[in-house]
Amino acid sequence: MAQNATIYKIELSVADMDRHFYDSHKLTVAKHPSETEERMMLRIVAFALNAHEHLEMTKGLSTDDEPDIWQKSLSGQIDLWVALGLPSEKVMRQSCGKAAKVVVYAYGGKVAQTWWEKVRSGTTRFDNLEVFAFSEQDAAALTNLARRTMKLQVNIQDGDVMVSIDETVVYVRPERWKGAA
Repeated sequence: MAQNATIYKIELSVADMDRHFYDSHKLTVAKHPSETEERMMLRIVAFALNAHEHLEMTKGLSTDDEPDIWQKSLSGQIDLWVALGLPSEKVMRQSCGKAAKVVVYAYGGKVAQTWWEKVRSGTTRFDNLEVFAFSEQDAAALTNLARRTMKLQVNIQDGDVMVSIDETVVYVRPERWKGAA
């Protein structure tokens, strides 16, 4: 018998001083049975880093032809494609062809570094691709914040990300591996 997704209710307040974006989002996040809390929390931070009034979570792991997060224009074009993990060069190429901008957030420590060394040269032609990496320590700290119901405050300034829930604060800094600074 297949397991069902675990539902998380999140009130996310974003104060992004880098982009001058300030808003709150009520998110219902379905954590796929094969998804870890680490990945789910990184998805929420990735959402905050790209927050926009038209940004939305997708079916993610449940489908192969959608990213984890996307932003579509009013005409249905994909403005932003956000993926987590270690996508193949082929998947990144296809994503760059479908969206105006693609952002990949890698995680997994040495495995992520090895992946990047393998695919980096094949991504140089994609001007609309940005790649960031979360350290193992940052991912672990975010995982410790996971609750089925959360009120998260995310403050972003100069690339530094402060994530707080109740009295607990976690600082993360995604490392830029590719893309405009």
